[in-house]
Amino acid sequence: MDAPDRGLSLPELGLPELTVEAASGPELEAAIPELSRLRVAVFWDFPYLYVGDPDYEARYLRSYLNTPESLVVLVRDGEKVVGASSALPLSAEQTELKAPWQAAGLNVNRVWYLAESVLLPEYRGRGLGVRFFEERERRGRELGYGVASFCAVERPPDHPRRPAGYVPLDGFWSRRGYVRRPELSAQLPWQDLDEDAESPKTMIFWTRQL
Repeated sequence: MDAPDRGLSLPELGLPELTVEAASGPELEAAIPELSRLRVAVFWDFPYLYVGDPDYEARYLRSYLNTPESLVVLVRDGEKVVGASSALPLSAEQTELKAPWQAAGLNVNRVWYLAESVLLPEYRGRGLGVRFFEERERRGRELGYGVASFCAVERPPDHPRRPAGYVPLDGFWSRRGYVRRPELSAQLPWQDLDEDAESPKTMIFWTRQL
């Protein structure tokens, strides 16, 4: 993998205080505690409603240290990590995420998996979501992957914790060229805010050609 870009300021957004850093492998070691806290804070909200544990998150994030092709795009406000977006080969992900592709006879080795994007609410609406996709897609192309994909949780329109005026990100993803693939769905377990234990959640994949 090429050396990561560092200290990329965002003057085009009028945000000179924010920097974007693309890191991979062992370079992520120092950021893991902050990333763990960020994931727990952001995924608490709808639609994920995830009851997270920083220690578990830290263990999960260490898988990126062991995957040389992995990429995490960090957004910092000064020294504080306020956003992050990750990607790695789908072949390196957990079995539950690979299973629907394998069941459909598709080659997981060609898929660049966009694992997640988390950004504190006060930094949203500033173009960073687009930047997250651009940086991850660029790396996938550099590495020769043919398909980019991510998955998103399915929640019913009448979910009791759905905020008033909530707008899903489907339109944003479609404008980025992604297509919803309901035939590719995975079941991932976690504990919702209103649950006493983990239960499986349906995750639908979206894909686009790189």
